[in-house]
Amino acid sequence: MYGMEQQTNYKNVIRIMGAFVAWVMGSGFATGQEILQFFTCYGYKSFILVAINLVGFLIVGPAILEAAQKNKDNKDFEQFSYFCGKKVGTFYKWFVPISLFAGMVILISGAGATLQEYYGLNHYVGALVMSILAFVAYVAGFQRFVKVVSLIGPTIIAFTVVVGIITVIRDFDGLAMVSEYEYIMADSEPVRFWWLAGILYISYNLTGGSMYYTALGKSAATRKEAVYGAMLGTFALMLAILLMNSAILCNIGQAGALSIPTLYLAKKISYVLGAVFSIILICGIFSSCSAMLWTVSEKFVVQGTKKSYVFAGCVSIGAFLLGLLPFAELIGAIYPYLGYIGLIYVCRVVYTRFKKMRKDENGGEEENGLI
Repeated sequence: MYGMEQQTNYKNVIRIMGAFVAWVMGSGFATGQEILQFFTCYGYKSFILVAINLVGFLIVGPAILEAAQKNKDNKDFEQFSYFCGKKVGTFYKWFVPISLFAGMVILISGAGATLQEYYGLNHYVGALVMSILAFVAYVAGFQRFVKVVSLIGPTIIAFTVVVGIITVIRDFDGLAMVSEYEYIMADSEPVRFWWLAGILYISYNLTGGSMYYTALGKSAATRKEAVYGAMLGTFALMLAILLMNSAILCNIGQAGALSIPTLYLAKKISYVLGAVFSIILICGIFSSCSAMLWTVSEKFVVQGTKKSYVFAGCVSIGAFLLGLLPFAELIGAIYPYLGYIGLIYVCRVVYTRFKKMRKDENGGEEENGLI
């Protein structure tokens, strides 16, 4: 019973917050290409999209982690069946690992694009390095991985906030010229309707990350740790999106046509900052790529066995080979469709969340309603 919950450890809340953020902070987000395509390219409406995502993440993210924490001792708990029922849940059990492999391909391509755009290295060098790092993280185990990425997430947030604030202050006049570059922004639009882009961003991030977030929720000692960690992570994430979206809008004429717009903004402030930020980008890509490799492998093999290492190695190699394809094109071609397919899952999470809230208000037994 929740009345018997142990005292909340706020160090664990911060750890969960960092790990929550780290999932989203992959190549698409950290490089700015994801923000460009799902937010910035819609001009001033992008600020409304940030608000839509704030609400969506605050509803769905904590719900997933809280349900997982509540059922941490239930060996038969499976989040897709829990929210969607057996038939639809079975579909998602197989769809998500496949979609995450596609996500790994994008992340690895992003690593190659980052090193190529800033250091002039061949695309395959960065892709190969990221594939190897992700495999090493898998071998190290999930708990060690969470300890590492929980530090990476806040670090990326900090650098993103710094770059965003400095850029907005320096180039604020550029916001008034956004309408002059609509032809550039139109080329990056993943879907025709701007509001749909916001919904799809919520969908593909939280559906694709559901298995990872379930494991993260189970690592929480209390329900409050899981919920507060997800909520703080959401606020930090949306702050970073808001600032970086504003920064790219201020420089849309130059940054809008680049594969790595955030790196351009950092380098514009200082070459040294750009160099440091390029390393931070690689760390962000590593955090998401490793999480995806763990999630895909966990579906098919038992972690810690020789078979699991062989499987993870094969997945890494396959993702590396496909990751040699162009980065920006991969995001535009894959992410929207993953978002469409994930909509049913997200809607079911929202439905379950509000259904339990109504039951609590009517005096029913609290099962998995949030605080």
